[in-house]
Amino acid sequence: MSEDTATVEYSADAKKLGDAIAEMTLKQAKELSDYLENEHGIKAAAGGAVMVAAAAGAGDAPAEAQTEFDVILTGFGDKKLDVVKVVKTITGASLMDAKKMVEGCPATLKEAVSKEDADKIKADVEAAGGSIEIK
Repeated sequence: MSEDTATVEYSADAKKLGDAIAEMTLKQAKELSDYLENEHGIKAAAGGAVMVAAAAGAGDAPAEAQTEFDVILTGFGDKKLDVVKVVKTITGASLMDAKKMVEGCPATLKEAVSKEDADKIKADVEAAGGSIEIK
């Protein structure tokens, strides 16, 4: 039996777009899928994200999207007292323990919280004059 294989030519634009899609992270692929659906009414086929993940992983297990985050106080600026009060509220620690956390930067304020909770904590601390890193 002979196998006939067809030679397929692809345009430079198609190659560029295809390569960009194949190199996307899961988060980027999800964002693209949402954009296409919301802005252009194009709904991804079931399993589309799985196919992108398999191509990007090249045999490795697909990376899962991070769902839990640690919130780390990295600085307190020139309003230390305000930051101490916010840290006390967030952590439920005593005033002295909150002060020690703030003075001992970097300090982990919360571990394994949702993205929404991490963003809220970050906003609260930054409003008080502190700085936060979310990992």
